Amino acid sequence: MPATANVPTPELSSLATALDDLTRRVTAIAESLANTQADWAAQDLFAVERSLRAGHRRLATLTEKANRG
Repeated sequence: MPATANVPTPELSSLATALDDLTRRVTAIAESLANTQADWAAQDLFAVERSLRAGHRRLATLTEKANRG
């Protein structure tokens, strides 16, 4: 495993928290637009939500690895 001394884990944790909040906000907007005339926008926002969740998982994995190292 690579050295983890320079990995800013507190900042990464803060970013993960911000991503959680952003994901919730995007999801709420997407859900409010679903099954309306703006359903096309809801579908794009659900895709954004999936990307944000994937990014959060990557940050969580990185933080976990850094904390173990």
